[in-house]
Amino acid sequence: IGRTKGGLNSKAHAVVDENGRPLVLLLTEGQMNDHKGAKLLFDALPPAPVLIADKGYDSDEFRAALIERGTMPCIPPRKTRKTQHTHCKILYRQRHKVECMFGKLKDWRRVSTRYDRCNNTFFSSICIAAFVTFYLNQ
Repeated sequence: IGRTKGGLNSKAHAVVDENGRPLVLLLTEGQMNDHKGAKLLFDALPPAPVLIADKGYDSDEFRAALIERGTMPCIPPRKTRKTQHTHCKILYRQRHKVECMFGKLKDWRRVSTRYDRCNNTFFSSICIAAFVTFYLNQ
């Protein structure tokens, strides 16, 4: 759990498949940058032709690692970037599946309000919610 002005905070990262089902979940401190979380997730990424992510994951190191792996990054550049990379806006629209996945997880009151003080307990509740929501209700 990271400390911020608003109190204790954490951030959930997720890798989803083309149907919006979570494959990999990660919980990091709230003040940690997204591209640092991407470094932690990189080895667990399944092989895919394209990776769609938001602006928080925009870093040269992450892009280079994806290209070396054979995955095309579809990540819009941050406004403050010196070299603006291009991305496919039509393909980027598919990112709504990730947002819908987080929305379904937040239907669980325990996940949305974060009553748990312990990271392990909170992450366990996220994993249970994801399993029940996406894999048992098929």
